[in-house]
Amino acid sequence: MTLSIGIGVAVVDAETVDFVRQAERLGVDSVWVAEFWVYDALTPLAYLAASTSTIKLATGIVQLGARTPAMLAMSAMSLQALSGGRFILGVGTSGPQVMEGWHGVHFDRPVTRTRETIDIIRAISAGEKLRYDGKVYTLPLPGGEGRSLRSPAPPVHVPIYVASLGPANLRLTGELADGWIGNSFFAETADIFLDPIRAGAAAAGRALSDIDLTVAVGLEFTDDIEEAGCRHAAGYAFTFGAMGSPTHNFYNDAFARQGYGDDVAEVQRLWLAGDREAAQRRVPTAIGLGTNLIGNDELIIERLRLYRDADVDTLRVGVHGTTTAKLDDLAHLLDLIEIVNSEATATTATTATT
Repeated sequence: MTLSIGIGVAVVDAETVDFVRQAERLGVDSVWVAEFWVYDALTPLAYLAASTSTIKLATGIVQLGARTPAMLAMSAMSLQALSGGRFILGVGTSGPQVMEGWHGVHFDRPVTRTRETIDIIRAISAGEKLRYDGKVYTLPLPGGEGRSLRSPAPPVHVPIYVASLGPANLRLTGELADGWIGNSFFAETADIFLDPIRAGAAAAGRALSDIDLTVAVGLEFTDDIEEAGCRHAAGYAFTFGAMGSPTHNFYNDAFARQGYGDDVAEVQRLWLAGDREAAQRRVPTAIGLGTNLIGNDELIIERLRLYRDADVDTLRVGVHGTTTAKLDDLAHLLDLIEIVNSEATATTATTATT
């Protein structure tokens, strides 16, 4: 299991660059930059590419439909060249509120759009002449003056990770993606997500181990577990109430499949009714505790073992506080991950000799 860090919707300033550089020195594997409706995810990574040397640079996520597949391929190839091969393209379909309200793009056929975008990016980055006949994209456009083109850039592999929550998109992830960007994830109910990924992989002649499984968690070392759990849970009120429309909220659907359907429905109702404080109080503490790393060393090691046993490869950790405090927490977490990884190595060695 490896460790990555996430950067939210914030401008990448000198303090952020210093934090990422220091995290790189600690041994953090990758840094992920988000994209909502503030700053884009690609530009900050270009800046970080010039300021780092070994850490992988990932979008978490770019919104499909906001750019044409060809434009996304061009940006990805540029970042792969600028970073010396350290770029990871994390993609996702977002939701109707953002795509239709911010980008003016119809939110339709999200799984098909994901598939076709991946196909087109891989064709362009492999140096193939671009000709595509899909349900969302047809290239060149029929009846016009466009012609099939080939990029003169050197062919390059761009790892593509997919942020997926629904069963159909999870199966697509298993079939096509280099990695999965997981969210709303309880290690105890991992198969809700991993079974469809596993099925998609098997249909394509792959194994689950061929896909880098990444899961987002917050980190807080504390002895006041109940208070921290409540605080982290309260943050989900925005997710359940505002990260989607009343009829389309993929996060709510994911939590419902894990046994929290009544809870998220009530949180959404309270939020949409304007009672945001009540919505925050209504989020079960178990959600805050189960989707994050919260507690003392013993409790966090216990949770790390659950992620390890669920076949999670990479934890994308959100940390808060001063740069010094964040780096101290990351260093300590790396030590705990090393303990858990060593246990797995020892178990494997013992099994191999018996």
